[in-house]
Amino acid sequence: MQRLWVTGYRNYELNTFGDKDPKIKIIKLVLKKHMVNLLDNNQLDWVITGANLGVEQWASEVAIDLRQKYSLRVSIIVPYEEFASRWNENNQEKFLSLKQQVDFFASTSKETYQNPVQLRNYQNFMLMHTDRALMIYDPENPGKPKFDYNLIKKYQETTEYPLELIDFYDLQDEAEEFQENQDDEFRE
Repeated sequence: MQRLWVTGYRNYELNTFGDKDPKIKIIKLVLKKHMVNLLDNNQLDWVITGANLGVEQWASEVAIDLRQKYSLRVSIIVPYEEFASRWNENNQEKFLSLKQQVDFFASTSKETYQNPVQLRNYQNFMLMHTDRALMIYDPENPGKPKFDYNLIKKYQETTEYPLELIDFYDLQDEAEEFQENQDDEFRE
């Protein structure tokens, strides 16, 4: 079984505000290409991610869509109960919709947020229950994902655990390629 942990920046760290932001389309396209490559090479059975707004939710959406064509399962794991309770109504609705669509949903703590230990336990759970990680993250531009990145790098010192980073240059390349394809379609 091949299990992929997908994480990365929060939506506000990428300056994406609203579901129609064109940057989201590019991010989802990059995530899809990476997942399809793994699927086509029989290296992916599960996409496991958190539920944070941004890369984690977009990765879940991409993986859910890929189930139409591939034998792929999707899991969302959260670090504590009532994870999205402080979000606005719209974001809570998106969270609940995703929660209903995934194959497996769980919380690593059966309590509401108490302290940062729950977040560390969550990270350790994700490392122990996945075989590799995919992050939309640039170490030169740290944000919330730096904690996951640093933990993965430390874990790699003693364990074979592939980490693939998609940085801002990769996203820019994808955006340019996407625009060229749009321009080509327009000319035809």
